[in-house]
Amino acid sequence: MSIDTGTAAKVAKLARIKVEDDQLPALAEEFNRILGFIEQLSEVDVDGVEPMTSVTPQRLKRREDVVTDGGYQDKVLSNAPDAREGFFAVPKVVE
Repeated sequence: MSIDTGTAAKVAKLARIKVEDDQLPALAEEFNRILGFIEQLSEVDVDGVEPMTSVTPQRLKRREDVVTDGGYQDKVLSNAPDAREGFFAVPKVVE
């Protein structure tokens, strides 16, 4: 895939970047180099390679998935301008 100056201008406009007309050929060439690098990466065989979370081997911290009510309903409702029966009270908007 090759990027021309028209496409580079369109990308700059979409990115809300002001690029002068005389700088468009250089921008298009830079886009082409980036796309070339991406094509080069796609040639690498990664079959059988485990995904990594970091460059150093480490296990992710895990916790048991337990459903709780949080245990601090009173603290949360203390910030509400109007709370009734353990819930936030809001004005009626639909009749």
